Amino acid sequence: MPTSLNPSSQASANTAQTAVDLPVHVLAGVGSKIEGQLEQLGIERLFDLLLHLPRDYEDRSRLININDLQDGQSALVEGQVTYVDNKRSGMTVVIEDATGALQLRFFKVYAGLAQTMTLGTRLRVFGEVKISRYGVQMAHPEYNVVAPSAPVVNTGLQPIYPTVKGLHQNKLRTLLKLALQTVYQQGLPLTIFNSSDWEAVNHLPAPLPKNAYGLPVTTPTQQAVNTTTNSSAPSWQNLTLFEALTLIHTPPMHTDIMLQVAQLEQLKERTHPACQRLIVEELTAHQLSMLYRRKQLHQHKAPKCDKQSPLAYKLLANLPFSLTAAQNRVVNEITSDMATSIPMLRLVQGDVGAGKTLVAALAACYALDSGWQVAVMAPTEILAEQHLINFKAWFEPLGIGVGWLAGKQTAKQRREALQAVAENEVQVVVGTHALFQESVVFAKLGLAIIDEQHRFGVEQRMALTDKGVADSTPHQLIMTATPIPRTLAMSAYGDMDTSIIDELPPGRTPITTVTIDRARRDEVIERIAANCKEGKQAYWVCPLVDDSSTLNAQAAEATYADLSERLDIRIGMVHGKMKGAEKQAVMAAFKNGDLDLLVATTVIEVGVDVPNASLMVIENAERLGLSQLHQLRGRVGRGSTKSFCVLLYQTPLSETGIERLNVLRDSNDGFVIAQKDLQLRGPGELLGKRQTGNVGYYVSDLSRDDNLLMIASHLAKRLINDDSRKAEVTQLIHRWMPEASKYTNV
Repeated sequence: MPTSLNPSSQASANTAQTAVDLPVHVLAGVGSKIEGQLEQLGIERLFDLLLHLPRDYEDRSRLININDLQDGQSALVEGQVTYVDNKRSGMTVVIEDATGALQLRFFKVYAGLAQTMTLGTRLRVFGEVKISRYGVQMAHPEYNVVAPSAPVVNTGLQPIYPTVKGLHQNKLRTLLKLALQTVYQQGLPLTIFNSSDWEAVNHLPAPLPKNAYGLPVTTPTQQAVNTTTNSSAPSWQNLTLFEALTLIHTPPMHTDIMLQVAQLEQLKERTHPACQRLIVEELTAHQLSMLYRRKQLHQHKAPKCDKQSPLAYKLLANLPFSLTAAQNRVVNEITSDMATSIPMLRLVQGDVGAGKTLVAALAACYALDSGWQVAVMAPTEILAEQHLINFKAWFEPLGIGVGWLAGKQTAKQRREALQAVAENEVQVVVGTHALFQESVVFAKLGLAIIDEQHRFGVEQRMALTDKGVADSTPHQLIMTATPIPRTLAMSAYGDMDTSIIDELPPGRTPITTVTIDRARRDEVIERIAANCKEGKQAYWVCPLVDDSSTLNAQAAEATYADLSERLDIRIGMVHGKMKGAEKQAVMAAFKNGDLDLLVATTVIEVGVDVPNASLMVIENAERLGLSQLHQLRGRVGRGSTKSFCVLLYQTPLSETGIERLNVLRDSNDGFVIAQKDLQLRGPGELLGKRQTGNVGYYVSDLSRDDNLLMIASHLAKRLINDDSRKAEVTQLIHRWMPEASKYTNV
């Protein structure tokens, strides 16, 4: 058998830990050009190449009658040329079989094509079918001249891969075969699971209860994960990873056409047992990485905090309201963690307006009473400024110094702020990403409060926890107002304990949401004017700061100018490009009632609390994610006044676009909305690009693979406690997550 490796790379293959870890340039035929093209597809190792799965398959094993062709189908057809029209604009050829006629369109005509396409010639063509009012067509099909009754050469199912310009399908197919051959020759097992693992999976308890969000939990039964239309298809548990990969890249042919169609559909939808086998292992690797991260954190010591906090009692006594039962429960969960020397890593979720910031402030009291400093980090200056205002109002009357660190401070302001932090002159430090820069030295950091964690990368959060005193790791309290579906929480935040504030403070009124075509924008403007004349306040949110004809979206500055000209009310504007002091002044004016209408970009998504604001208009709502729209909508309805949110959309709107806006219109439940957002947009978009290291999957889909994630979580917990398999577990994590060493000690 000819070698599949470049000659110069043979030695490296022999000494490599596993074949799948080898770089792609070890394959014969992969030079610098092809290596660069593969890199564009995210392919650097043989494993990356093996996980570059087909998006579709071509069946060239059987001829299809013309009258049986379906729109969008790729098919092999045979017929006789009955018409040829060769013009400057291209060539049209008609072939006929006993059942009908098929029109072939060639827009680029060359000499060989013109010579071949003659009346009476018998052609065998393969291409994608388009059926329209012009008839049945194929554009630029592959073709061969054949003799009558020539046998069909069965080339099997041909995979079609995602690719880039210049990298042809045949080249990718060749490289995949070489990669499979290389791994096979190495004789290395690509699985660490054994029969007892599968036996444990078969006995998972069922059914599971509803989760804390009130959403049903799919029971990971054997029937659910083995579902396939072909009863003879192998169970995913009986496949090695190599067998699963081979089956996906070179699927077997079925004599039964219905089974063939069903198999291809399952492979494309990633529900085939071979795909499920890959998914289980990938999800298990991700679950293991988080368990190791948690295990690593627990090897450090954290500052123990007192179980009682006089400061917390004073803070509560100064409030004009009482905590909800949910807030009390979550505070107890947090303070129980902080009373131990095991570093707390707790995620607090709560829908818009649930009172997460106050819970965080009470947690801070326990650290402060025990002599520790508290860092409060937010992703944007406008949110950090809102926290600064709240924490100063709560803590300065109690004699606690509150400091500020942000990127836009002057050199003198920054120098003074750094000194105050280092010398413990301020006990609470609020800021943005500036908090985790190397120049920031805390005197005694005991608690890090991180708001909207999904806006930060893992590295940034870990940089802040490294700022504790010697041999000490601060407790971490993570807050998010972005409701996180259960599967996404398990995947992205599986290393954290979770608390949910599932109760809104009394007095909040439900928000009525309406969707309106932008053609009726003038009516909405009139409603804004009437609302403000009644003494109420309103927001008008635009997706952009500057005009953009490319995105066809209204900009805040253009909207501000337009509304200022048309309305006799007090209007302010705030956006991310304004200076911090300027933004803060506008926000303060709006909160104090000196402005009737605030025109803003999405910088007001979180952290803005104006109870008198009862109307929000969101321009070009179709351009924003559901969770972001829900966050924005949460800026109103914070008082007792009936509140409204108007989603202005630009027509034409796709079916998916209509479905998305209807979800928001019909529900005020952030968790229901987030689950739909996950299904429609995927985890990367929902959490933000900075979290890609946590949720970047090869084959898994968190909304589709809910039941398999439960199985993977169970397997990971078995493996993490089996010291005899630590080397295999480490190899598994590095295979699926080569960057994992940045976050864990494996």
